[in-house]
Amino acid sequence: MKTLAKLPVTIVTGFLGAGKTTLLRHMLDNAEGRRIAVIVNEFGELGIDGEILKQCSIGCSEEEAMGRVFELANGCLCCTVQEEFFPVMRELVARRGDLDQILIETSGLALPKPLVQAFQWPEIRNACTVDAVITVVDSPAVAAGTFAAHPEQVDEQRKQDPNLDHESPLHELFEDQLASADLVILNKADLLEAEVLAAVHAEVAEELPPAVKIVEASSGKLPLSVLLGLNAEAELHIDSRPTHHDHEGHEDHDHDEFDSFHVDLPEVEERPLLDALNQLVERHDILRIKGFAAIPGKPMRLLIQGVGKRFDKHFDRQWLNGEARGTRLVVIGQELDQAVIANELRTALA
Repeated sequence: MKTLAKLPVTIVTGFLGAGKTTLLRHMLDNAEGRRIAVIVNEFGELGIDGEILKQCSIGCSEEEAMGRVFELANGCLCCTVQEEFFPVMRELVARRGDLDQILIETSGLALPKPLVQAFQWPEIRNACTVDAVITVVDSPAVAAGTFAAHPEQVDEQRKQDPNLDHESPLHELFEDQLASADLVILNKADLLEAEVLAAVHAEVAEELPPAVKIVEASSGKLPLSVLLGLNAEAELHIDSRPTHHDHEGHEDHDHDEFDSFHVDLPEVEERPLLDALNQLVERHDILRIKGFAAIPGKPMRLLIQGVGKRFDKHFDRQWLNGEARGTRLVVIGQELDQAVIANELRTALA
């Protein structure tokens, strides 16, 4: 019988499009028999990331696959931690004899520190420990000086007030995610020249204490021996890590600067769709677009994930018998006009 030692929890954080879901998928694909529960915190109306992760449950029944992924869809996890996180953790604690690991993917808009502090609660701290907070960094975005792949928006903020160069919400969030890290992954390292990557490494290292290690990766592909078993017990020392939001009340933790909505479309041709999405990104303050598309004549569903003007795509699975073939895209950004964007997209594809 398995002893009920503290269950290790790995928290994966990072900005929109940095590669958090790709990293988790890699970890699940290479679990080597580990029994892993996954909590996905999805910002937006459509749980795209949860669906992506469920595709990793090869060999499981549908019921088992659904049981592995706990998807918290009601806003950012740090804001809903009391409403949704505790009940999910209580369920997992009750089953901890059947589990080896919990993975939590935070929203790209979430602050990791309040989540780690939740593991100080008596109901959780006796059963679980935060093995590590892993912060995934979009290396090309940092190299470009934007920290998220949307330079036009950040440049506009800088033009409005040069004194706020390091006070933009995106940069504060970037620094706060690094402040909570026990391990930092410079993702998409393959997209940069060696000297540029070295500069990114040096810039990130300035924000970290020497004990926090930095590793480089492409598509989140790292050995699980690097990612798990860090034994950081982050909940014990998280309070000593200063962040920009330490002195703000909950009412000041304002994520409604970000908008999120979905657009439903019928079957669409791949090239016109990608061209239309690129045009939308140029005209609006869109940070990320992700979702699925039905391509005429193709038996598989096309997964699309875009950050700024960079779009990744691949066919992820067959359309199921009886499943309606359609396209659904989630759009995330700031001060977005949902009706205008949806109309522009539909017009471009008409």
